[in-house]
Amino acid sequence: MSKLIGVLTSGGDTPGLNAAIRGIGKAASGKYDFDVIGYEDGFKGLVQNRFIRLEKEILSNILTVGGTILGTSRDKPHKMKIGNKEQDMRDVIVDTYHKHHLECLVCLGGGGTQKTALKLKELGLNVITLPKTIDNDVAFTDVTFGFDTAMSIATEAIDRLHSTAHSHHRIIILETMGHRVGWLALGAGLAGGADVILIPEIPYNIEFVAEAILKKIRLGKRFSIVAIAEGSYSIAERKKINKVNALRRPSTTKGENKELNKKIELIKSKKKTTLELAKKLEIMTGLESRVTILGHLQRGGTPSPADRLLATRLGTTCVQTIFKKQFGNMIAVDKDSFKLIPLEKVAGKKKFIPNDHPWIQSARLVGTCLGSRKK
Repeated sequence: MSKLIGVLTSGGDTPGLNAAIRGIGKAASGKYDFDVIGYEDGFKGLVQNRFIRLEKEILSNILTVGGTILGTSRDKPHKMKIGNKEQDMRDVIVDTYHKHHLECLVCLGGGGTQKTALKLKELGLNVITLPKTIDNDVAFTDVTFGFDTAMSIATEAIDRLHSTAHSHHRIIILETMGHRVGWLALGAGLAGGADVILIPEIPYNIEFVAEAILKKIRLGKRFSIVAIAEGSYSIAERKKINKVNALRRPSTTKGENKELNKKIELIKSKKKTTLELAKKLEIMTGLESRVTILGHLQRGGTPSPADRLLATRLGTTCVQTIFKKQFGNMIAVDKDSFKLIPLEKVAGKKKFIPNDHPWIQSARLVGTCLGSRKK
């Protein structure tokens, strides 16, 4: 009797998920004599025991398809909404796991999925994760699958916006996803030749941004492109958040932490939106401004060749890792190879852009304004 692997996709949909599912399914059945089932709608399907058998006819022709054939959700097993209240459903997941006699549960997801997978590992389940997210913010991996496609979409948007910005002598602001990290905005902005790039890791001063745009005008360039991550903050806003965070102490109680979190959320809710930033720059520079918010457009469509290749390789490496019984790890990208990172190490961590990152250095060297004075 063949051993059984369970697979689910959790969190936001990401280009390349189907390629990874296909890689797992084909390698499992073709080389290692594993059967594979896919749980529908993330951890919710695992709780409700809703699954499909990932056989050859289902895996055919999904390599280039966006989204996920399994469906996904952001439900967390330890606080899943059942009726009108949240319940801990981890015991149900353990029962489903053992009912199917799974050799391993493979979870395709971002930062939240790594934390959930660790909780399941602590309950004695064999778990392996693959890092996916368009934000590229999963720690200890060079890149996540889905990022290349999303960055390509954002770069193409900047390319297209150049012509209308030039024709109407406007400031065109493109907002990308990225609540806490700026990989998408930085990569697309640099590749698309944006004049200004604003990311969460570098708080901005709007005076510096306006000054950079006015300098371009004086040099004869009568339009500007601004790429901004949705989670970017001004220096003043970041100082307020840091002031609240400084109140945290090792002895801080759970209740006190909740109050501090509420204060931070209040500050975040009042931060300037991209539309408000555009209006302010319009006043400060005398140029008309327009905003394009990409939103979920970055998640959709056919995955890029790079993402299909990466997701396929991660999927096949995953099956090899299961065969070797190396459970409890995330399979991370390490240059042109892969390495296993224990879930205890990766869970709860994010990959921020360091100030000395080569992309930052290149942006500054070509004269891109990052909203700060640093040379």
